[in-house]
Amino acid sequence: MAIKGAIVVDTERCKGCGVCITACPKEVIALAKNVNGKGYNYAEMVNGDCIGCAGCAIVCPDGVITVYKEKL
Repeated sequence: MAIKGAIVVDTERCKGCGVCITACPKEVIALAKNVNGKGYNYAEMVNGDCIGCAGCAIVCPDGVITVYKEKL
């Protein structure tokens, strides 16, 4: 059984520190070219290879990442 994951980032609270990017084993996250209301490039999901491991959410210092998993 395969598991597909997805992340949702609270873009207005994200400071763009990039810790989640290095924590992702599938290179699913990158900093957006756009900025939020505070002027930070926020993290965003850039491809559909997420496995739902939640490593990004665990290391996020501000708790702005929610991880969803779906069994296929």
